Amino acid sequence: MKIAHIVCTYPPYYGGMGNTAFQMASFLSLLGNEIEVFTPQYNFNEENIEERKDFASRLKSPIYYGNAAYLPSIKKELDKFDLIHLHYPFFGTANLVRKWKLKNPQKPLVITYHMDTRGDGLKGFVFKMYAKFWMPKILGVADKILVSSFDYIEHSDASKFFLANKNKFVELPFGVDINDFVPRPKNDELIVKHNLQKNLPTILFVGGMDIAHYFKGIDVLLKALYLLKENNLEVQTIFVGDGELKDKFILQAKGMGLENNVRFVGFVSNGELPLYYNLADLFILPSINTAEAFGVVLLEAIASGVPVIASNLPGVRTVAQDGGEVFTVKKYEELAVLIKDYFSKPENISIYKKQVREVAVAKYAWFNIVKKLNIIYKELVDKQ
Repeated sequence: MKIAHIVCTYPPYYGGMGNTAFQMASFLSLLGNEIEVFTPQYNFNEENIEERKDFASRLKSPIYYGNAAYLPSIKKELDKFDLIHLHYPFFGTANLVRKWKLKNPQKPLVITYHMDTRGDGLKGFVFKMYAKFWMPKILGVADKILVSSFDYIEHSDASKFFLANKNKFVELPFGVDINDFVPRPKNDELIVKHNLQKNLPTILFVGGMDIAHYFKGIDVLLKALYLLKENNLEVQTIFVGDGELKDKFILQAKGMGLENNVRFVGFVSNGELPLYYNLADLFILPSINTAEAFGVVLLEAIASGVPVIASNLPGVRTVAQDGGEVFTVKKYEELAVLIKDYFSKPENISIYKKQVREVAVAKYAWFNIVKKLNIIYKELVDKQ
């Protein structure tokens, strides 16, 4: 089959949607499909693009803001494909795909509903109006809508649409490459590079630090780390990710007296990222609202044999409870207690690590997930 994926972000930009599209494309290709991923041409370092450009056609956008982009040329690209797969949300382009589908009703359209959109002030109002008026119209033209968990969609902005159109929806979790993310010994070069103590309990956070990822809850984790320090629990925490908010978080950590306990390492290449997971004894995802719908980073952690603690959010908790614990959203005191309890029983940590790896292999291996996706595609294409 000849399949087009359409997504607002794509590697080397670090974000769950783009990485999911990349993994889907990679494994669909292994199954013999011809894949092309359409994504905006943002201004990235040329070397980074070269590293992960597979399957990507980067289209110029006359208008873009943040991760939103208007791609008028997309309509001319889609006719040659057997099936179109839109990753939602994609402000500026999702409605163009809807219009194309109305003119081409015989061509199957699959939409993955990744997450709700959240924001403050005027931006939040725009997101709310878009979800109310345009989101149902866009989802309404899809032949199938994929969701990472029914738990999430039942609590999302699309809940009413879901309840009225359950026959359109398929629960298909995101996956993880269990060959890339695998338990390994801690990398000595990275320990030296970041001035880490090899035997000190190590926490890891991975996520974007730009405005688009404001919901990641880094300040919640910093407050929990401050409480742990005040209670004489010594841990070191690695923050992987980059963006315009990173300097603010560094200053916040310094103001809390945590500068010797945290490492903000910035952007990490795809090749090196699994090695950072191997440095960790515990992974934290402290997101603050339903803009976090699943948490692919949780899968990367458990596949690497690293137990997790995450916010008790719809969708996120589906994964987190497979590989660890959840805490009440924004309750950093509760998070601090869970971290302390985890490290207070060091004799159990190796058991936990083995268990979460087994869960990742059995339930979330990308190849098995994509085989199910391929069946969905074939059924839709065969109907035409």
